[in-house]
Amino acid sequence: QVQLVESGGGLVQAGGSLRLSCAASQRTSSTYAMGWFRQAPGKEREFVAGISWSGSNTYYVDSVKGRFTISRDNAKNTVYLQMNSLKPEDTAVYYCARDRYSLRLTAPRGESEYDYWGQGTQVTVSS
Repeated sequence: QVQLVESGGGLVQAGGSLRLSCAASQRTSSTYAMGWFRQAPGKEREFVAGISWSGSNTYYVDSVKGRFTISRDNAKNTVYLQMNSLKPEDTAVYYCARDRYSLRLTAPRGESEYDYWGQGTQVTVSS
């Protein structure tokens, strides 16, 4: 059983920054693409960013391009989401997730493509 544990959420003013971390319990998670999703109150969960297993390919939803950066340290089995220039509309619970299939050269955007999820971390951006 794979466990994913997110950390780094909190309350920040608009324009501020946060860095989320997602630590995986298994070393083999380094061979899987990883994704970050978020769910705001009353809204469906949406894809935010994804990174291929090697880290060479990254993907973002248009609303965070240029502000968020996803990265990974496979030696630490950890994926990060650096969030800069935060806006109130970024307020949500953020989840990390592991790709269902290993060694994909891309990172999928669909929730059904991920089989392990963290418990989520709250990010609140005040105006």
